[in-house]
Amino acid sequence: MAPAITLAAEAPKLSAANTGFMLICSALVLIMTPGLAFFYGGMVRVKSTLNMLMMSFISMGIITILWVLYGFSLAFGTDKGSFIGWTSDWVGLSNIGLTELWDGYTIPVFVFMVFQLMFAIITPALISGALADRVKFTAWSLFIALWATVVYFPVAHWVWGAGGWAFELGVIDFAGGTAVHINAGAAALGVILVIGKRVGFKKDPMRPHSLPLVMLGSGLLWFGWFGFNAGSWLGNDDGVGALMFVNTQIATAAAMLAWLAYEKIRHGAFTTLGAASGAVAGLVAITPSGGAVSPLGAIAVGAIAGVLCAMAVGLKYRFGYDDSLDVVGVHLVGGVIGSLLIGFFASGKGQSTVEGLFYGGGLTQFWKQCAGVFAVLGYSLVVSAILAFLIDKTMGMRVTEDEEIAGIDQAEHAETAYDFSGAGGGSARTAVPAPADTDAKKVDA
Repeated sequence: MAPAITLAAEAPKLSAANTGFMLICSALVLIMTPGLAFFYGGMVRVKSTLNMLMMSFISMGIITILWVLYGFSLAFGTDKGSFIGWTSDWVGLSNIGLTELWDGYTIPVFVFMVFQLMFAIITPALISGALADRVKFTAWSLFIALWATVVYFPVAHWVWGAGGWAFELGVIDFAGGTAVHINAGAAALGVILVIGKRVGFKKDPMRPHSLPLVMLGSGLLWFGWFGFNAGSWLGNDDGVGALMFVNTQIATAAAMLAWLAYEKIRHGAFTTLGAASGAVAGLVAITPSGGAVSPLGAIAVGAIAGVLCAMAVGLKYRFGYDDSLDVVGVHLVGGVIGSLLIGFFASGKGQSTVEGLFYGGGLTQFWKQCAGVFAVLGYSLVVSAILAFLIDKTMGMRVTEDEEIAGIDQAEHAETAYDFSGAGGGSARTAVPAPADTDAKKVDA
């Protein structure tokens, strides 16, 4: 009998289908940032609407440039001590071939780079919701540039970069429960502990000025999140991306229903704000876990997140920290819940063979998840607070009290969101020809 011949594994080849799919997913992730801007913009008072929109939009500019210059290299370059990456050929995206494939995959490096760029853009934008009404635009712009450099880029390497310590430990984070949501939520808490409360916190009414904008924003987030989650498998040759897509829908629906049920029992009404917030809580929680759990597990993850996040948003009144738009209650808490529940609901039939406690796997994965969760939480919280403190002591983080009361839109942007005096057109925009003498007399009469 002839000896068996072992063939070398065939090198991956560029897949036009996967490449197109990932470019579409990248665009879906990008639209989440304007969606977030609308979501947050509707939740603030009229006088802060434009500032809230701009705090998200400016991230699209600043983070894009930093990612091109050095961010991609720091996050996904060759590992340096399990903490950070670096590949000099990627600085300024130099020396990357157009058809050069991302390691082990069938998509170009450029496609992977731009997909991850969209994650880097939305993560600091998430922080902004906690700081509504009171932060200088210049200080915010500097903060997100520094925060991305010393917090997001390293944490992305820990979690997703080959050689990163969390990646090597086996912490499961399919699409950003730790690197995105816990990271942003902990940063938000660190900053608000430094800059303090809004003027009138717990005294003045601070209700959302436009619930339709909130619902529009949440709808765009839900839509874009399919690219955020399903795209993170970098293709769908084995069905895992499809599982993540399905679980994203299921968990989001379950969380929305659970939040509304809790709200009805606790407060006696089903609110639109509750529906939108519940949906986002479900999206956050399924982000790390959706590739590891079954559809029934996704229902459990979503329902648990919906109730616990609804409970968590009230903690700011109990403990006295002013998280303006519940970034801590939804993103930090939702990210922690989704990440830790992997240790219980991982089925072993999705992205890996890892099984959670309820599938006979014991608590091994749970403890790994705890390591990832609390390391990211602690690092982001402390470093973000330090950055906010340094900026506050040098250039000042907050607008003046008078500017905050009058409205940060006018103070920082010299604009207002709604110009009711100009409704229907006006002389400032449309020149109206003077009527003839006879007609003028008729008009005057």
